[in-house]
Amino acid sequence: MSLVRAAVTSPFKRAGRPGATLPADRIVLPAAPIAAAPLAAYRRICGYPDRGPLPLTYPHVLGFPATMRLMTARRFPLPVVGLVHTWIEITRHRPLHPGDPLELTVYAAELTPHRRGTEVTMVTEARLAGEPVWESRSGYLSRHTRTVPPTEHRAGRSVPTAATPTPELPAVAEWQLPGDLGRRYGAASGDRNPIHLYPFTARLLGFPRAIAHGMWTVARCLAEAPRPDEIHRVRADFRAPVLLPATVTYAADATGFQLRGNGRVHLTGRTGPAAARDGRS
Repeated sequence: MSLVRAAVTSPFKRAGRPGATLPADRIVLPAAPIAAAPLAAYRRICGYPDRGPLPLTYPHVLGFPATMRLMTARRFPLPVVGLVHTWIEITRHRPLHPGDPLELTVYAAELTPHRRGTEVTMVTEARLAGEPVWESRSGYLSRHTRTVPPTEHRAGRSVPTAATPTPELPAVAEWQLPGDLGRRYGAASGDRNPIHLYPFTARLLGFPRAIAHGMWTVARCLAEAPRPDEIHRVRADFRAPVLLPATVTYAADATGFQLRGNGRVHLTGRTGPAAARDGRS
């Protein structure tokens, strides 16, 4: 349904129009048990163990349908068709478990200029018995005219762009990604964006082949970490799409992680063992 709404509403929206503002709407999903079957499928496709704490990225998956509802609403200023997920920050304030009934709140936080268009920050917050326990902030880019220089600044921080050189981290593992990875992850996560499903649906949106979900690449890298349950904070930047099928290299050291392939850096990330209260470094 969200994809249908996106197709209907996107043609009536113009990215970057002067004076665009975000609606103040918030969607609150009442506390509810986490369904076991989708979580098990998510663990399998992302490489997590069958048992243990809730994967750090999973509350984002639970809140994603609500995020799509907000972004496909008529009052949302950017067209959803063509939006690119550019970065994500996640902070977990305490360990979470599959039996925890999480209340989720989703809202749009801000619009900011980007060197390639306009970026919106979407927020998902999780509470357990009224206590804030987890949050994520994600950037989604609507591409249009160039608006700022190649080095951007967000919340007082310099944010690297695709033109920024990236030091190469030591290789840890090589992964063979099948052509149907997008369909399999879409079935587990509920994110069935056409750019991830088939070559012909991806070509309709400007990609030569289906691309891997950015959130799969983050989750897979975190699952490969020596002690993933001890990671409380992550910042990941999506640098280049992973065209499927693909061979990629997972690289990591004490400073962070990368996903590389065909001479390109697809993903960079850094993690922290202790959560900052606002989820930022």
